[in-house]
Amino acid sequence: MADCFAEPGMESSPDKFIARLPKVELHLHLEGSLRPETLHELAQGKNLVRREVTKWISERRAQSYRYKDFQDFLNAFGVVTLLLKTPEDYALAVTRLAAWLAAQRVRYAEVILGVGVLLWKKQSVEEVFDAVSRAAEEAGLRLGVRLGWIFDSIRHFGVAHTREVLAWAIKYRTRGVVGFGIGGNEAGGPAEWFTDIFREAREAGLRLTAHAGEAMGPESIRQAVELLGVERIGHGLTAIRDPNVMALLRDRRIPLEVCPTSNVATGLVARFADHPLPRYLEAGLVVTLNSDDPAMFGTSLQEEFVRATRAFSLSREQIIHLCENAIRHSFLSEEEKAPLFRELSEAAGQ
Repeated sequence: MADCFAEPGMESSPDKFIARLPKVELHLHLEGSLRPETLHELAQGKNLVRREVTKWISERRAQSYRYKDFQDFLNAFGVVTLLLKTPEDYALAVTRLAAWLAAQRVRYAEVILGVGVLLWKKQSVEEVFDAVSRAAEEAGLRLGVRLGWIFDSIRHFGVAHTREVLAWAIKYRTRGVVGFGIGGNEAGGPAEWFTDIFREAREAGLRLTAHAGEAMGPESIRQAVELLGVERIGHGLTAIRDPNVMALLRDRRIPLEVCPTSNVATGLVARFADHPLPRYLEAGLVVTLNSDDPAMFGTSLQEEFVRATRAFSLSREQIIHLCENAIRHSFLSEEEKAPLFRELSEAAGQ
């Protein structure tokens, strides 16, 4: 791997090369971006003393940010989201996330906002979205980071719940909501439940994505593509098990929002080196690299690129290709993508 980073006039370290590239991230949960220092801030005055939060964080670190299984992670995610009690809390999360992204040279991110979680907590979607929108706009002006929003529902909460999330996404489509998706327990909310809802979302002008093939088999991916008409798949980890699903993704050019560290941390993959990412690339699938819930997994987008490069001996060209995929398959307009492509080309020395 070292040889591919020894070109004249270029960095010998892949870490440095990756660090200077402008990046786009397509699969990033706001709630999962709360780092320890932000958790401490949020814990103040919420009947959670600093000692309790510190203990919880210490336990995560002691376990190397690994979870017993996917359900264990979902439980931990629930604990974190309970710290977000007010619109101001959500605004703080956005401000901190934007600064973190800017430090990694992330120029644009499509951030998944758990509107389904807001409804579950009986919080005001309107007040929270007003707060996060203002925080994102301010951060964009100050840091040069643009955020688009994907409203996410909890599929195992059922059809009525998901339709309510869609109504909010449609309402705010002109205020930075670029997409609509479903997450949660795949087995508890099969794609066939949501065909009408995704059709309505498409007709309303929203772009579509879905978590699929994360904790369920490849058939979940096929259903998301064929029944829901999604434009991107969140994770798609199990596609490797079915050549026909691989062919479906390749032929239809459906991108996979790959999140390797996430899949290791939740016990879905034993080791980073076991992730099917390189096999997806070899098979000609469209792949983007993402951090998912970075603070809960001890990672970042920069770190995902570094780990993937080391584990799979990615070449300079492959790294650039992954960055290009993220720009190309974002939900930005073609006019908005053009300057990102130019900046990437300049930074990569092309």
